[in-house]
Amino acid sequence: METKWVRIFEGDTLVEVDIQPGSKRSEILGFEPWRKRLKIAVRSPPVDGAANIELIELIAEEIGIKKAGVTILIGESRRHKTVKLRGDHVKKIRNFAED
Repeated sequence: METKWVRIFEGDTLVEVDIQPGSKRSEILGFEPWRKRLKIAVRSPPVDGAANIELIELIAEEIGIKKAGVTILIGESRRHKTVKLRGDHVKKIRNFAED
């Protein structure tokens, strides 16, 4: 499996994600091979940054880090985002892709 969608950069983990706002459940759905991104569903609508806040909270909870350790680097107002996680979490992220 191609792993450019999750990588280490300057000691932190960068993850390419595809967010699905307004979903029935908030969850990490897994790796989407066609787009080569981790697909994540959130219940919040894409209004006033609510979906971004929920995305950060969900990733932080699932990975086991503080919300302050998760940042959206690229794509604040798009469904396709690059998310930065403080530290090396590549193995944990890859586990979501394999589930």
